[in-house]
Amino acid sequence: MKIKKIGMTANVQKSSSARYTRSLRDWLQARGIQVLLEEEIAREIGAAGGLEIKELAANVDLIVVFGGDGTILRLAHSLCGIDVPIAGINIGRLGYLAVINLREMYNVLAAILAGNLQIEERMMLDVSILISGREEKHTVLNDVVISRGRFQRMVGVDTFIDDQYLATLEGDGIIVATPTGSTAYSLSAGGPVVYPQMSSLVITPLCPHTLTNRPLIAPAHVVVTMKVAAQAPGAVVALDGMISCDLSLGDMITVKQSPHVTRMISSPLRGYWEILRTKLGWGRLTERTTPAEPC
Repeated sequence: MKIKKIGMTANVQKSSSARYTRSLRDWLQARGIQVLLEEEIAREIGAAGGLEIKELAANVDLIVVFGGDGTILRLAHSLCGIDVPIAGINIGRLGYLAVINLREMYNVLAAILAGNLQIEERMMLDVSILISGREEKHTVLNDVVISRGRFQRMVGVDTFIDDQYLATLEGDGIIVATPTGSTAYSLSAGGPVVYPQMSSLVITPLCPHTLTNRPLIAPAHVVVTMKVAAQAPGAVVALDGMISCDLSLGDMITVKQSPHVTRMISSPLRGYWEILRTKLGWGRLTERTTPAEPC
């Protein structure tokens, strides 16, 4: 895939985003690449001709975004159904989605322009929320979380997989995550790390009242249905941490694999296991040198 046009967007709330955007734009243009800017970052750096994000995506070969995981999640929501890859450059904290760090930014873009373009397709979830007979539909990249909200009371959730009763999970709530979302809230709640390109669902109870309730990994093709079974004032469902709805007794949430995917550009300079080890700090106290290559 020959890259001729690159779109750029950024989290304009980060004070450094304008400086990095301007610098990378100039670097790309010096190499003959046409650069289009999203309207907010265009205003931030004083450039004319900024585009609304969907219009931008329709006119470029890839999008570079400066930010953290929240920025990329919002971008993935905006671009759902638009087949354009995203290169996330981390100016946030951990950045499991923004895998390109600032130190390697120019080397990664140089490799991509030279033809070393590695694209990962990340599964998404279609979510149906049925509240008091009213249905809302959304598509998410990370996770669906039912939680007890602000009150110190358990929430009970009747949970079904392909219409087969699994359990009534009582506790602080339940998370249904994609492999991409396995390193988000689910990981903090004791869920497993799942390779991001796998097709599976991670079901993680939140502080379960029954300690034998453990995280599950289910095949991607199943449908998970959750029904609020015990009245819990303040209970909510949150989608990718950005969209939330209050829940009442009998409200139902259905989660299944979406036909849409998010296309993420991986770093051609570092593999997933190195990125995971670095971000999680594994071996930080004992590693002194780079391990020898296997024989």
